[in-house]
Amino acid sequence: MSRPNQGVYGTPLLSKPENDDDAAERGRSNGTLTSGQGRAVSAVGARPALSRRSTAMRSRSPRGYAAEQAARKKYTYAAFFLVVSLISFCIQTELSAYIQKELGWGKAYCMMYFTHSSWVVLWPAQLLILRLQKLDQPWPVFWRRHKQLLKTTALMVEMQTLDVFGTTLQYSARSVRYMLRITAFITTALTVAGLSWYVAVSLTTPSDLTAIYNCSAFFAYAFSVPILREPLRLDKSVAVLIAIFGVLVVAYGDTGAPATGEVGKSGSEPDASAENRFLGNMVIGFGSVLYGLYEVMYKRFACPPDGVSPGRGMIFANTFGSLIGIFTLTVLWIPLPLLDMFGIEEFVIPDAHTCRLILMAVLCNAIFSGSFLVLISLTSPVLSSVAALLTIFIVALADWALTGNPLSGAAMLGGSMIVVAFFALSWSTYREMMEHEAQKLAVDLTDSDDEDGNLSGRDA
Repeated sequence: MSRPNQGVYGTPLLSKPENDDDAAERGRSNGTLTSGQGRAVSAVGARPALSRRSTAMRSRSPRGYAAEQAARKKYTYAAFFLVVSLISFCIQTELSAYIQKELGWGKAYCMMYFTHSSWVVLWPAQLLILRLQKLDQPWPVFWRRHKQLLKTTALMVEMQTLDVFGTTLQYSARSVRYMLRITAFITTALTVAGLSWYVAVSLTTPSDLTAIYNCSAFFAYAFSVPILREPLRLDKSVAVLIAIFGVLVVAYGDTGAPATGEVGKSGSEPDASAENRFLGNMVIGFGSVLYGLYEVMYKRFACPPDGVSPGRGMIFANTFGSLIGIFTLTVLWIPLPLLDMFGIEEFVIPDAHTCRLILMAVLCNAIFSGSFLVLISLTSPVLSSVAALLTIFIVALADWALTGNPLSGAAMLGGSMIVVAFFALSWSTYREMMEHEAQKLAVDLTDSDDEDGNLSGRDA
């Protein structure tokens, strides 16, 4: 059948009408009439003006709504892993104190080797959870998509960009070498920072140990400004200072009670001479600086850039934690026979009951460390470091519940200051994330959280 080529059907859409009749004819098809002066008039009458309510509903831009939703999703994930980390850390602390004090198994380096090596279970446990959520998917497809997600995320980490799907195999091979170098560097920094606590514990007092080591929150913020290019904000600075001052109140406010040392470790007040105390404070000060640097370097060189989905960031954080565990397990065993040979730390196999408790403490540390890495990846090293200070107050509450000894006034005041600083810093970080999302909106479209870490539509 031939198409009609007369009238309105033969007129191009963008052509200018030759006379008013043609305009009127087309106007009738759209529900409008054209007056003699060429002015369009509605055939059904003028539409009523929008109400104030509908105008107010439309005033909220889609960009602002998307930024708020993205920031809220990140904070929901972060809040969950914060709760998990605090609970697991509290259990680990009580178990470690019982093993060292009551059972007498105080092997510092060996315990650190066990705890850091346990991080190797993070990726297999995560893979099992993801697989249980995708039982309807064939294993070859699931495994191929999971490997593709890890490869593309590793490229994002190295190149600090979201557009990595046009890269060649040469870049993929280079990203493997990059991750190996970063794993060795970050694990070494973490191990040296942890060893500084064990070296200083016999030189200085637990009060000094607590106050200086937990100043890593300040150093994390100090390193975040030049390395992560974070703006120097007044509210963040005040919150960090309040948290550190709260730690000082807990450490020195009640000199009659022993203070907790590094997060998760405690001890009694030793008789430290002035010379040894100064040396111990220098050692633990170096460890505090190095631990703050470790958190910032992990965020800068081992986390995907802003804009990736929270699910992808969570999966890669646990994977990198497993890399730290593998490096510790395969490399850092070397000092164990040397320490035993020179009599610094004699290796003794504990009994069955102690082994079970050590295993529980090690698994709790793995859960805490994996949650803490996810927390840094989703938020910032500063917020995560201040959140770690909450464990001081929570462990003190747990000791109160277990031993029946009430908290001192200094512990209550210092703990309250840490809690207030944490919530103030959380609100500041949340607003900063919303502003960043609204300005950048670099959305990661390569996967979605509904896929639970598996790529959809890309199986290459």
